[in-house]
Amino acid sequence: MGKLVRKNGVCGGKPRIAGHRIKVQDIVIWHERMGMSPDEIVYHYPSITLADVYAALAYYYDHMQEIRKQIDEDEQFAREIKAKTPSLVQQKLRKQNAKNDSISPG
Repeated sequence: MGKLVRKNGVCGGKPRIAGHRIKVQDIVIWHERMGMSPDEIVYHYPSITLADVYAALAYYYDHMQEIRKQIDEDEQFAREIKAKTPSLVQQKLRKQNAKNDSISPG
């Protein structure tokens, strides 16, 4: 039987599958946004059971606003971090372009 737990300090205190770091919101994203069926989720994450997936989805349907808020907050946080932290590739390209600009032809 699928069991969900919450513990402060683990996965930000968000509801997750017992014994795993897979959060309810992860299951929701895979199922709703990525279109994965419960069977596909278990196929890709064989350490969880079909009962775990259905327990996560049942929890989501009973706590939809809470879970959607968590997803939105996490996405906003990721956007903020991305905006503050340019990728290593971008940094290297900028350095390379600056170096090329400072070299005079001929």
